Formats: sequence, structure tokens, C-alpha cells
Amino acid sequence: MFDANQAKEETQTSDHALLRRIASGDREALAALVRRHQERVLTLAFRFLGRWDAAEDVCQDVFLRIFQKAGAYRPDAQFTTWLYRIVANRCWDHRRKSSREPLAQADPGAAVSRSDGASRVDREERQEAIRRAVAALPDRQRLALVMHRFEGLSHAAIAEATGWSVGAVESCIVRAYASLRERLAELQYEK
Repeated sequence: MFDANQAKEETQTSDHALLRRIASGDREALAALVRRHQERVLTLAFRFLGRWDAAEDVCQDVFLRIFQKAGAYRPDAQFTTWLYRIVANRCWDHRRKSSREPLAQADPGAAVSRSDGASRVDREERQEAIRRAVAALPDRQRLALVMHRFEGLSHAAIAEATGWSVGAVESCIVRAYASLRERLAELQYEK
């Protein structure tokens, strides 16, 4: 059973220490690492893949991979860099295995009427347009953009996590933002 003392102990235990324990087969350490990083992994995978079911599959794969490879981990860099590399690789693998499927469309029956608040509807429509525009980016641009914009990683951190050069990361980000500006230009004129 998970209690407050366990939660306090977990926050005081470094990711590196948890990985050492995982390498020796400690499943409780894995559970602690999952609790600590699951939301981050799931969010990154969703933003890249555009589907919650696929993101959940990737999330499970990531933590299974961590369990399997914990003994090979060397703390040369931050744990999160290693984690992002695993997430990126699992997302790439998922994309290769499945054809590029369109993002799930919102249920038309769930649409909010104009009487429920035009500003809320407009905001939701804009968010959907942005989500579609990000999903339409080429994979490398989308991954770089998501890691930079939503995860707050520097260009160097993205390069380390993906194995790309810093110049390649910068190029992907610049192209992604240019593409988004072009695709979303009409939103700034709508009121």
C-alpha cells in the first residue's frame, strides 16, 4: 500500500538511485519511477503520436524498456535525457509499425452550442486547429517542436535525447514554427 511516508521517501530518492534498485530487480523502485515520470512520458508520446491509446502503449513500452535496461544505464547525463531518448525511440518504432493514421476526430454530437459560450467554442476550435497543424508536421519537426515548446528542453538537450546535431534540431524547430505560422495564419484574422 502506498502511504505518505513512502511518498516522502520517493521524492528524496534520486532517479539514479531508483535505477540502481531497478537493475537489481526492485519492482517497487520501478513503481516509484513510473509515478514520478508517467505523466511526462504519456504527454510527450501523445503530443507526438496524437492518440491517447498509442501514447499509453508507448508509455508502457518505455517503462518496460527501463526495467529491462536499467543495468546498462550509466549516469553520464541526466536521467531525463535518457528517458526522452527512450520515449522518442518508442514513438518512432510505433510510427514505423503503424501506418500514418489520422488523428481521432472529436465526436460531432459532443459539440458545444453557441449559447454555451461563443468564446469557449472559439477557443476549442482554435485548439483543435493547432492540434491538427502540429499533427500534420513531419515527424522530426513535430518531435523537436514538442520537446522544445511543451517539454521546455533546450536545443542541446533535444540533440542529446534524439541523437541529432544541434543544427538539425534548430532547423527542425525553425521549420516547424514556420509551417505552423503558415497553417494557422487564418486564426489571427478570425474573431
